[in-house]
Amino acid sequence: MLDGNSGLSSEKISYNPWSLRCHKQQLSRMRSESKDRKLYKFLLLENVVHHFRFPCVLDLKMGTRQHGDDASEEKAARQMKKCEQSTSATLGVRVCGMQVYQLDTGHYLCRNKYYGRGLSIEGFRNALYQYLHNGLELRKDLFEPILAKLRSLKAVLERQASYRFYSSSLLIIYDGKDNRAGMFMERRAEMRLKRVDASLPEILQDDISTEPSPSALPKVDVRMIDFAHSTFKGFRDDPTVHDGPDMGYVFGLESLINIMEQMREENQ
Repeated sequence: MLDGNSGLSSEKISYNPWSLRCHKQQLSRMRSESKDRKLYKFLLLENVVHHFRFPCVLDLKMGTRQHGDDASEEKAARQMKKCEQSTSATLGVRVCGMQVYQLDTGHYLCRNKYYGRGLSIEGFRNALYQYLHNGLELRKDLFEPILAKLRSLKAVLERQASYRFYSSSLLIIYDGKDNRAGMFMERRAEMRLKRVDASLPEILQDDISTEPSPSALPKVDVRMIDFAHSTFKGFRDDPTVHDGPDMGYVFGLESLINIMEQMREENQ
């Protein structure tokens, strides 16, 4: 796996360095605290990528505001500054993390939240393009299933009154090496053989295509996650009550949909 911010070579990395670091820190903390023999409560989280063989994940921080209603003035100021200096302000969404399986190398390409904070609008577009590229081609078959889920989510959120999803994220997931990828690699080999063997009949040459069959639909998932600072009317007697839908989040979805639609049109 290649972390674009670490300077490490993709030839030597076969794991997600950021995830491994987080796991090691948590295990170290638990070992040190276990000496006191205290009882701790934990949240059991679903592994949303468990049914993907080579999960390609895009973690997007959604909305134009990231601080919760209970944030201190100091924390609110820090979060507002992060938004102002990133695509959170201009697009309502910013990259918080990304891993993409590369078919050409057999490794992952990784990006972290610091990479995402420094992106311009054009940089965000390029990052989204990179997320949909497997090292050999742009996964154009992913446009429609992802767009369908984003439009459906937008329609639901536009109907919700008082809900606010401050500092929450949106995960977009697909399999980087599904049946379609295997077919693509086989067809690339066939194309190379076709170029070598000029004696193949034209009808056979025309029959070899790199386009996926309609039955090979990609597996895609879109998940809202991280609701620690979310709220709605009547939630735990929160004193602040918001009116109407979360337009900052909706704005982020609109930006995401528009960019993907433009990308689809440009790469037909």
